[in-house]
Amino acid sequence: MSIVSITKEEQFESAIAQGVVLVDFWAPWCGPCKMIAPVLEELGGKLGDTLSIVKVNVDDNPDTAGKYGIMSIPTLKLFKDGREVGTQVGFVPLAQLEAWVREQL
Repeated sequence: MSIVSITKEEQFESAIAQGVVLVDFWAPWCGPCKMIAPVLEELGGKLGDTLSIVKVNVDDNPDTAGKYGIMSIPTLKLFKDGREVGTQVGFVPLAQLEAWVREQL
């Protein structure tokens, strides 16, 4: 499983259209965003067969961030077949994040 980075706003909707997708809204200057990156890598290793992970840099994709009401980062949004099913704001430890995602699977 690889983590996909969205580089263009128009890529976002197709990235979340099918399956269970965890979206990480982040920025390179954000300390907690850097802290959660390895947690997302580990989560992807555990749930990669049932979960896709997409990273959206809010500086490069301000319209997408605005559309989804991102006010602080990191914000994690979980989508199921294109429909938003949950939100976590801030750093989340692996066990808590995994439990939250598994509830939606």
